[in-house]
Amino acid sequence: MNKSTVGRARRKRRIRKKVSGTTARPRLSVFRSAKHIYAQVIDDTSGTTLVSHSSRSKGFEAEGDKTAAAREVGKLLAAACKEKGVEQVVFDRNGFIYHGRVKALAEGAREGGLSF
Repeated sequence: MNKSTVGRARRKRRIRKKVSGTTARPRLSVFRSAKHIYAQVIDDTSGTTLVSHSSRSKGFEAEGDKTAAAREVGKLLAAACKEKGVEQVVFDRNGFIYHGRVKALAEGAREGGLSF
């Protein structure tokens, strides 16, 4: 593992000590790769993924840059959560800095109606 991966893993462990999803408030976990962004809503008490969406999902098309795609993924994830009856989530940035695409996804989810 390179230096940045080790640092992210350390931050991730530190965050996951404090952040846990419940049935009432599941965890919105974000993963960002070089080209795509992935998000899933997880109930940690039962260990199940309730909703997931990514920039690689079937039928997903976003215009513009990767930040615009991340915002669109957030909106689509929020719409899918509404269908499942999830209104509130706990945001897990997964060791990534809350900036750029991670922030855009969070703002898109808020625009879609999720609160966290």
